[in-house]
Amino acid sequence: MSDSRKGRRPLVADKRYGAQSKKTRKPKAKPKAKPRKTARRRTPAKKRGGIIGFFQRIIRWILRLIWRVTWRIGAVVCLMLGLMVGYYYTTLPDVTELLDARARGSVTMLDDAGQVFAWRGDQFGGVVTADTVSPHLRNAIVATEDKRFYRHFGLSPRGIASAVRINLSEGRGPLSGHGGSTITQQVAKLLCLGVPFDPTVQSEAEYEAECRRGTIKRKASEAIYALAMEAKYSKDDILTIYMNRAFLGAGARGFEAASQRYFGKSAANVNPAEAAMLAGLLVAPTRFAPTNDLTRSQGRAATIVRLMNEQGYLSDAEARDAQSKPAQLSQAAEARAGGYFADWVMSSGPEFFTRKTTEDVIIRTTLDQRIQRAADEAMQWVFENKIREGSKAQAAIVVMSADGAVRAMVGGRKTKVAGAFNRAVQAKRQTGSAFKPFVYAAALDLGYSPNDTVVDEPLTINIPGSGPWSPRNYTNRFYGKVSLTQALQDSLNIPAVKVSEFVGRDLVRQVASEFGLQSDLAAGPALALGASESTLIEMTGAYAGILNGGSSVVPYGLVELRLLGDDEPLMGTGGGIGERVVQEPAARQLIYMMERVVSEGTGKRAQFGGRQLAGKTGTTQAARDAWFVGFSADYVAGVWMGYDDNTPLTGVTGAGLPADIWRETMMRVHEGVPLKPLPLMLPSQSGEVREPSGGQQGGGAVGVLEGLLRDILGGGGGSGNTPPNANGGDR
Repeated sequence: MSDSRKGRRPLVADKRYGAQSKKTRKPKAKPKAKPRKTARRRTPAKKRGGIIGFFQRIIRWILRLIWRVTWRIGAVVCLMLGLMVGYYYTTLPDVTELLDARARGSVTMLDDAGQVFAWRGDQFGGVVTADTVSPHLRNAIVATEDKRFYRHFGLSPRGIASAVRINLSEGRGPLSGHGGSTITQQVAKLLCLGVPFDPTVQSEAEYEAECRRGTIKRKASEAIYALAMEAKYSKDDILTIYMNRAFLGAGARGFEAASQRYFGKSAANVNPAEAAMLAGLLVAPTRFAPTNDLTRSQGRAATIVRLMNEQGYLSDAEARDAQSKPAQLSQAAEARAGGYFADWVMSSGPEFFTRKTTEDVIIRTTLDQRIQRAADEAMQWVFENKIREGSKAQAAIVVMSADGAVRAMVGGRKTKVAGAFNRAVQAKRQTGSAFKPFVYAAALDLGYSPNDTVVDEPLTINIPGSGPWSPRNYTNRFYGKVSLTQALQDSLNIPAVKVSEFVGRDLVRQVASEFGLQSDLAAGPALALGASESTLIEMTGAYAGILNGGSSVVPYGLVELRLLGDDEPLMGTGGGIGERVVQEPAARQLIYMMERVVSEGTGKRAQFGGRQLAGKTGTTQAARDAWFVGFSADYVAGVWMGYDDNTPLTGVTGAGLPADIWRETMMRVHEGVPLKPLPLMLPSQSGEVREPSGGQQGGGAVGVLEGLLRDILGGGGGSGNTPPNANGGDR
């Protein structure tokens, strides 16, 4: 049935009841709709009224305006900055073209043995790079000048902020004093923003001042230039430019020149103490130059060593070692770049190869550094041991060979100086009795003998326009008939005047000038007593002419000048032996007379070591100048002493302190030099020299003419006016 139902068609009733049953089925409950929330009514904010609201609206408007304007301005500024950096970038040359841009060349001086002893001009020791210098030097530079050099982009905001803070704390303006410049910015300044020096437009000093201007505009330009360099070059390239262009005092441009200048070694070989001293020069090259003040320079270097230690460049042990063994100057640097001698060579050479050279020049000179040290030490010893403390007296020394080759020069009490007033060549002073040998040289050349006699007695000469003149001896005594030798030996004034008048003042002036005294020589009878002025180097050169046998001498220090890298010299010696002035027998007899001055006369204090010496003392009126000039068989030396303002010396004559200085100098100069006799000639040894007719006591050729001479001079005895500086006098 069930099966049949399955197969039958559905009945209408089935449809009805089936549908009904469906309707009677409990319908599913519809989900209740969530009650709609009542929207909360937003209460409008209260508008602030009054003055506060007004200002708030104004401020908001201004801030919106600033924002709108600022980003536009910022975009324009960045664009302009990029263009300017790009422009500078295109103008930057290859690094190698920026390493040596000196306005002047250099002069390197060699002594007679070929050793460097002095530098002048702008020294450039050669190119160094960040890789070739000593690591200690590279580290010292970075530690001192820019510790973030390898990390910044050319500018250091932290460094600038720190510099401003320090400046303000020290009471200065924010940009005055510490600048906070990076090494890159300093290079921009050294390059003068790429503007080369043009001597036709401005002087070198004006150019340097322009490059160092510290205005805000200039600093902004340097910052832009620094950014361009950072874009163009590597950090090591920038450091290389810096190391080659920085000025480091004493004319040294670049660290290689400075290292050679101060330590006599390459910048590749400096130790930590030396590297610290070199880096310390960057802040103030002249002030901290070790040749100016070694102690100050060492103190600055100690600060650099501490910085290197704090930044990890030196271990504690290395820092302690550098502090305990500070850098010392080389021997040449200790001598202050050749001092007076080097200055003299520079002034005596051709200007375009010395003082204003644009080339690098090598000059070989006559300087003997052993003799120079001897002269320096002698000067120092006498002033420390024989002159009262606080004295302002000055002295000068010249030592030369008989041919005029200057071996040493001291132009003042401060021996280690450069560019100072050189009293040996610049000071013209009256010579006093040091002039008398030229009076006797004229007489001897006429054929008179050292044994000929003249009467030392009161003398008055009528000088047209001036009236009577009565010279006196230093002792105010008269010695009667004396030989020419004794007259020179004891520096008697009246015999010297008589001989000068007899042989003729014109002849005396001629002999003196031909021996090298170039100053205007006095026209009156006081000529014989050294009333004329001369320099020490002229006087020493004139005495060298006596030693060499009677030929003139031009003192010289320059032997050879050549350009760096050339083998052939451009010029040779600028001095030496010249024309004959007096015959050799006359010169050799004059040497005999001058030897008596030292062995028995006024120059006894100059004696030393049993050596045969000759010389002459000289003291001017009121002892304003005191001289001793003389020679051995090997060297000629001259000493002058006095005050720069012509104040009279107290208790000093040429026979005193100048003779002491001369002795101390020559004694040191002759250490290890074998004894050698002077080339003198005794009067009796020469058949060409007229013998005295009556012996030394009986009157000779000059003595025979006393009566005639008395008529020429206008009579003897009496008193009269004495021209200034006319009495000489040597004791």
